[in-house]
Amino acid sequence: MSYSTQEQPLTLQQVAGYLLADQMIDRLQYDKILQIIPLQKNKIHPLISIASLKWPNLAQPKHYLSLENLTRWLAQRFTLPYIHIDPLKTDFAHLTRLVSYAYAERFKILPLKLENNLLTIATAEPLLREWEDELSKVLNLKIQRIIANPQDISHYLNEFYNLQHSLNEAAQDNKLKSSTVWHDFEQLLELENKDSKPDAGNQHIVHIVDWLLQYAFAQRASDIHLEPRRKEGHVRFRIDGQLHMVHKIPTQIMLAMVSRFKMLARMNLAERRRPQDGRIKTLSPETGKTVELRLSTMPTTFGEKLVARIFDPEVLVKNFNSLGFSKRDTMLWQRMTSHAHGIILITGPTGSGKTSTLYSALKHLARPELNICTIEDPIEVVEPEFNQMQVNPSIDVSFATGVRTLLRQDPDIIMVGEIRDQETAEVSVQAALTGHLVLSTLHTNDAPSAITRLFNIGVAPYLIDATLLGVVAQRLVRTLCPQCKQKQACDEHSWQSLIQPLTWKKPEFIYGSQGCDHCRQTGYHGRTGLFEIMPVTPAIAKLINKDSSLSTMRAVALKEGLYPLRFNGAQKIAAGLTTFEEVLRVIGINSL
Repeated sequence: MSYSTQEQPLTLQQVAGYLLADQMIDRLQYDKILQIIPLQKNKIHPLISIASLKWPNLAQPKHYLSLENLTRWLAQRFTLPYIHIDPLKTDFAHLTRLVSYAYAERFKILPLKLENNLLTIATAEPLLREWEDELSKVLNLKIQRIIANPQDISHYLNEFYNLQHSLNEAAQDNKLKSSTVWHDFEQLLELENKDSKPDAGNQHIVHIVDWLLQYAFAQRASDIHLEPRRKEGHVRFRIDGQLHMVHKIPTQIMLAMVSRFKMLARMNLAERRRPQDGRIKTLSPETGKTVELRLSTMPTTFGEKLVARIFDPEVLVKNFNSLGFSKRDTMLWQRMTSHAHGIILITGPTGSGKTSTLYSALKHLARPELNICTIEDPIEVVEPEFNQMQVNPSIDVSFATGVRTLLRQDPDIIMVGEIRDQETAEVSVQAALTGHLVLSTLHTNDAPSAITRLFNIGVAPYLIDATLLGVVAQRLVRTLCPQCKQKQACDEHSWQSLIQPLTWKKPEFIYGSQGCDHCRQTGYHGRTGLFEIMPVTPAIAKLINKDSSLSTMRAVALKEGLYPLRFNGAQKIAAGLTTFEEVLRVIGINSL
């Protein structure tokens, strides 16, 4: 197919003609598009105008003429590569130095990657090519044109260049150089005390921090990491449990960003040698709802490292189905929490979703006639229906002393953030014995291990037997991207390794990860829980009194109907939610 070599932007009439020729619209729709042309005063890209009509694709009835689909079609029609711009994979600090903002904005182009003397540039105007030869000669680089969504190009063009401008201005205002090298901690502290350190109230620092927060929300990050290094600080996001590099920033600018976060959280700006904790409340730009950030700083060789954990109350407090509970899991859980007194333990490593389960359970149990009290370290999310107290070792408020205080507050339900020692375990047991429902967490690998852990802490077996209602072990696995997951055969050996010693028919097919623009080519989008729920039955209670071994406890629990974590993983695989590889990564091959 040949095209006019005339250098001009695409027109609405041209694009409509291409769509009609490809039978994606009919003649009536073509005429309607032509009627739009006189009404357009602003220079709107033709693809954006057509996508706003929300018409179905006549060539593919199950698809719509969305902006992304139209962009893919345009790339195919002009035999050019297509890309969905992923800002996490774009080194815009370097690329924005190659092409000026004025030049990029003039031709609506965006540099995306430089590799092996080849500069990849995104455009939504396949007929405009004069810039290609100009840039190639000026930069002495080969140019690869690639088609991308015009809205994304416009958005990231402003975002990348504005952010880089703020970084440059912050450095210039404070006469900083990204090549500065600090040889030791004391030298860095000496530099920090000088006026050369960027001001946390500097307008450019404020802009950078605001951008970082909005960017983190847009990327579904659960944590923001600011990590100072010798030459450049690293900004990383944790998304679906995995850390991703976002940007590299001169270390002293990063230290100013840390100070800005500390200022927002009302932390001590002058204190840089001791760890600190703080909180920030802000609004999500997409939903307009309140999002809470929990900040933690720690001194490192090159300055303060900061981690901001993002808590969206609506994401943290979910119904049991959203957490990943099956109908059987929900029934077992509700049976345990229906007791007026006793202890329920939730176990798993850090980052396994224990907090979400606890808050969701308490929210489900909360009623006007109940007094729910918590002792936490720290308070993850302030919940108006709970009475929450935070551990504070500096004034001798520990979990143990906190539980004793709560017992004098006429509670019905007590949540203890974590049982770490014998004293906390014993006061929690006493609270359960005196008629309270106690929920808490332990760090163990599975549900039966929680009982032996209590033995090891020093809790008497008869007290465990008298109070323990059940244990829930859990993990978080990434869920398959719904837009690109693909059917595949289920391997018999892999299936049996997950379900043994139980029996369950192998599914006809399962789903595997593929990778698409929606999931950033990872094949996964979001996370769900794997659960192992072990109610304390009479048979298990007998073993508790005998102080039995872990292997014996686990064998009896299986006979009593325990579904192990790996079996729950198999259920999630059969339901098309995740993969063998993800389940094995999370629970560990040794668990098999």
